[in-house]
This record gives sequence, C-alpha cells and structure tokens, in this order.
Amino acid sequence: MTFRPELIDELLKDYHQPEDLMGEGGIFKQLSKALIERCLNAEIETHLEEERLDPEVPKNRRNGHSKKTIKGEFGESEIAIPRDRNGAFAPQLIPKGQTRFNGFDDKILSLYARGMTTRDIQAQLQDLYGVDVSHTLISNVTEAVEAERKLWQNRSLDEIYPILYLDALVVKVRHEGRVINKAIHLALGVNLAGQKELLGLWMTQNESSKFWLSVLTELQNRGVKDIFIACVDGLTGFPDAIEAVFPQTQVQLCIVHLVRNSLSYVSYKDRRAVAAGLKTIYAAATESEAEQALIGFAERWDTQYPMISKSWMNHWQRIIPFFAFPADIRKAIYTTNAIESLNMTLRKVLRNHRSFPTDESAMKVIYLAIHNISKKWTMPIRDWKAALNRFAIEFDGRFPM
Repeated sequence: MTFRPELIDELLKDYHQPEDLMGEGGIFKQLSKALIERCLNAEIETHLEEERLDPEVPKNRRNGHSKKTIKGEFGESEIAIPRDRNGAFAPQLIPKGQTRFNGFDDKILSLYARGMTTRDIQAQLQDLYGVDVSHTLISNVTEAVEAERKLWQNRSLDEIYPILYLDALVVKVRHEGRVINKAIHLALGVNLAGQKELLGLWMTQNESSKFWLSVLTELQNRGVKDIFIACVDGLTGFPDAIEAVFPQTQVQLCIVHLVRNSLSYVSYKDRRAVAAGLKTIYAAATESEAEQALIGFAERWDTQYPMISKSWMNHWQRIIPFFAFPADIRKAIYTTNAIESLNMTLRKVLRNHRSFPTDESAMKVIYLAIHNISKKWTMPIRDWKAALNRFAIEFDGRFPM
C-alpha cells in the first residue's frame, strides 16, 4: 500500500524538528492512536451489523467508550475503546485485558533473546519508545515462553540424523543463597536435508556420561532410530553411552574441541605455529600420514608443550575414524564446526548474565537465543549434496531409499 504524496505533505506541513515527528505529541503517535481508534470503531460496527442480522440476539447499540492506556512502538497512548449496551463486543485488535499492542511483546522477547537483562530491556524500551515497562511485565511476557519451550523439548524427531554434535556449556545459577555452576547439554543434529536442528536442551549439575545416556535414551524415545556419526568431546565414557543406545553409530572425537584444548597449553606467541602444526595432523590424507605428522609435531613441540602430543596419542583411537571417511564427509564433519559456532553465539548472549536466579530462567534465555539463532539455519551446510552421496555409500543398508 502506498500513500498519495499530497496526503503525506498535509501531515508534515507543520513538521520543523524530529520531536514534531517522533516526540510525545508528534505525528507518529497521533497517527497511530487515530488508526487504532478507527479500526476499533470499524470492529464494533461490524459486530453490531452481524447482530442485527440475527433475530435471536437482543437489540444492541453503541454505549460510549472506555479508556485504556496501551504500550507499543509509538510509546504509551490512551485509546478510546468503543462499548456496546449488551457488553458483547470483544475487540480483536486490542483484546480485553491486553495493555500491549500486537508486536510489542515480540520486542521484549527479541531483546531478552540477545542476552539483555530486565534492567537493560527497561532502559532500551524507554530510550526507543518512551515506554516505562515494569519488571513484572517483562517477567510475564517471557514466562509465557516456558510452555512453548516444553512443547518444543518434547516434539517428535526425525528417524535418521547423519551427524549429531553433543556438547555442554556451563552457566551460573543461584541455589540456596549461593551461585553454583550447572551444565546445559546441547544436542545439535544435521538432518538428511543438511540443515542444522537443535534437538533439545537439558540441565544438570555436572556433565557426565551417565547423564548423556539419559539424553540419548530420550532422543530415541522421541523417534530417532539411527545416527551415522556422533561428534563428541573427550569426556570419559561418552562413546560407551552413545553405543549403548545407538550401537551402529560411529563415534568421532570432535577435532575442534581437541585443537582448542591443545591450544590452552600454549603461550600466545606460539599459538599460530602450534595451530599450524596440529593442522598437518588432522588435514592429512590418510591415517598413516596423520600418524607421521603427529610424530613430527611431538619432535618439534614436546620440549615446550609435552601434554599436547600425549593428549592426541591417548585419544588416537577416537581420532582415526575421521581418516576412514572420504573428503566430502570429513568436510561436512569438520568445517561446519556447528556446535562450536552455536556455543560461541550462546556465550555472547550469556555474557550479560553474571548468574541466573533459577534453572528455568537460564533455560528460558538459552531457548529464546537458540530460537533467534535458528532463524539463520535456512540453507544446507556447505557441500552437503556431495557428503550425502558419500553417506549413501558408506552407510549402505542404513541410508533411506
């Protein structure tokens, strides 16, 4: 819809400064109020006209207006709500009991999903729209998300996920008057279409293979029948937990985690050189080449950082499955770096929260953040078609026809 230039010129004829347009008594607020009231008047006229056509409904007519202050992107405004004599009129634009205009709650949730605290949200809405929003209102808006999160957590899942990334991140939560660490477990799948999908969130006090066993059992109960490759960190007992539920799944130690953990031993001045040395290992064409690269790395760096080569050797049996896969699948597993990218985004969101008052508040923030992040997951991961063809060959008999 477009407006005639003459109409816009008429509205702006007394415009001299920004306050005349967006200020407390500006054109934008006046126009918003006028449009809302015109729509409400049209609603009641439609309502009365429909009643006139029904002979069983008592005669009805307008009965003045009530006043309601509503909040929206135009700020706060007092709106005249039309009434009918029978009290049967229920506005659709601004339902009874609602004090926020449609879309305003979405603004609160969007700011919350980006990690803003309640105080930050209050200040932001005041700066942007001139609206004073209470702590209670923000809590009520975000609390409504909890029911949505539970439905999402219990939804049915696909039968097959070619790749599954499993990881946990730590958040601080208040418990019995003190702040403790808790682990939020994430299961990120790549479906047959090559799109990323977070399968669920789970919180417990510590990450453990026993708890992961319960997570995997839940995924199975929600419909997952097969996982081709599971990428995990070096948690003791993790592969056994996966194989107990999905015995055919190939467990692969996450290269990204391994590299990151290795670099935690390294001084800043050596990080680039050590990272380059590690790349010669995981970028090798074959297992034997990788083993030779690891030997070469140890000869070069063991004097300064002996724990790195020792760690790779200790985990070698969970690293070498990577080299049995062709380049297409390796690229899909490694270069997507999916769970690490997700964790990095979530850490940015969590940075504003020194601690959460409850487990539920932490889960709520992370759920909203993931909902926000997943809007960008519209395309398959890179080189997915080539990887999918390889999966069909490598996992013949398990791949759906």
